[in-house]
Order: sequence, then structure tokens, then C-alpha cells
Amino acid sequence: MSAAFVLSAFADEIDWNLQVQIDVLQQYGINHIEMRFVNGKNLVDHTITEAKAIKKQLDATNFKLSAIGSPIGKQGITEKFGPHLDLFKHTLDLAHLLEAPYIRMFSFYIPRGEDPKEYRSAVIDRWGQFIEAAEGSGITLLHENEGGIYGDTAERCLDLLTTLNCDYVKAIFDPANFIQSREETYPKAWNMLKDYVVYMHIKDAKAADGQVVPAGHGDGRLKEILTELAQERPGCFLSLEPHLNNYQGPAVVEAGTPGFDLPEGNQKKFALAYQELNKLIQQI
Repeated sequence: MSAAFVLSAFADEIDWNLQVQIDVLQQYGINHIEMRFVNGKNLVDHTITEAKAIKKQLDATNFKLSAIGSPIGKQGITEKFGPHLDLFKHTLDLAHLLEAPYIRMFSFYIPRGEDPKEYRSAVIDRWGQFIEAAEGSGITLLHENEGGIYGDTAERCLDLLTTLNCDYVKAIFDPANFIQSREETYPKAWNMLKDYVVYMHIKDAKAADGQVVPAGHGDGRLKEILTELAQERPGCFLSLEPHLNNYQGPAVVEAGTPGFDLPEGNQKKFALAYQELNKLIQQI
């Protein structure tokens, strides 16, 4: 894997058990996790005491978090915000304890069929409260583009980032999510957002039907994006998020690749995702 990047992963796509996650990632030389689900539930639903046990397990194996893959902002914009803000504050506490530099977040689901512009001020207000709560924390808040939320297009992602104008609010670039939202990833979305992008989700998709496929097999233009990213953001995290449960080929895990002898299932899908990303990076 290129020294231009640091590889991480949504290890819950391997298994929800932390020890299994660690054991598998070690086979690929990966020692970072974007932690989402772990030991039976979402990380943000763990108590501080439970998180201390997770930290002890990570430290014992020299693993670190690249980010907390939180569900913050993955809420309907018309839902009550107070409890969600409290959950965010708890997530900040977890980030401190687990020494996670980033929290992955979203910009709220817009009611189906309604104009996102009608909810712009509410989204900006809620993100303003996140920013206020995180002030002085040293934690960077990462907005991820996601279908159905305010920031599902490049234009609205840019609007959010420029309006907030905060040094500790940056962007995750998720090519598959843009493709599934019928947005051109490259050059359009990339050129609009690249000044804010500090973190990549490695997920590709087909424009025709939105099917998630291994990196380089879809319409996300990952090769072009990663080529520029290597030059402009050396050391950037690439977080593997395979989402390949329904993928049937043509790419397969090849002989000599970690995971070749595994039975079909989550671990083999992860092996395929790693293999295809590695091939892509070798072309850069």
C-alpha cells in the first residue's frame, strides 16, 4: 500500500466483535479502525466504562481509531434535536477517551419530496450547535455526503462547509454515495470539495443501478481522485467500507491474496475490497 495514504476500515463489516476485527485487519497490515459497530452495538451507545475496555484492547494490539463512524446528523431534520445533541456531546467524550482525531457526521435527512433549501437554516443551526459543543476539543468534525440528507449533492456540501467556515469542520468524500445520488464525482464534485476533503471512504458504485462494487469497478473515478489526493493530502486516511454483500463479480479474490482460502462471507468480501484497492493504488 502506498505511503501516500494511511489505510483504515469499517471493521464492523468483518464482524461486530472487536477481537475478530483486530485479528483480520492485522492480516492486511492495517492498524486503524473507523469504529461504528463494536461488541454488539454502535460505539456511541457504549458507556465511558465500556469504552475504557475498548481502549485497553486497542492499546494492547497497537490499534488506533482513524475516526468514530458516528450516526450523528443521521436524523430527520424535523425530529427533536436535544437528545441528539446530548448524544453528540457523549460522542465527543468517547473521541477524547479513544484518541480519535475525527468524528464522521451527516447533515440530517430531508422529508421525502420536499425541497432541501427549505431546511437549510435548520441544518446550519444544528451544525452550529455541534461546532459550539466541539470548540476547543481538538476533534475535527467530518461531514459525509449521503443520499437523502441536506449534503447529498456537491453544491449543498460546499454550501454547508463554506457557510459554517470552521477550521475544525472538514469533509469526507464518499464516491459511491455521490454516484447513488446521481452526482458526478470527478471532476465536478471533487473539484468543488477537494479543498475541504481530509478523509476518503473507499466505496465505488455503478451509475446505472447504484450497485456498490469494489474500488475501480464503478463510476466513482477513484483512480483520478486518489491520484490527486496523494499529491494534495499525503497521509490522508483511506477507509475501506466494502458494502459488497450483494456483489457477485466479475472480480474475485485471487490466489496469493490474503483471504483467498476463506469461505464466502464478510471476511472474504473484505479481502476482495482490499485487493482491488491495492491494485488501484499501484496504478497511481
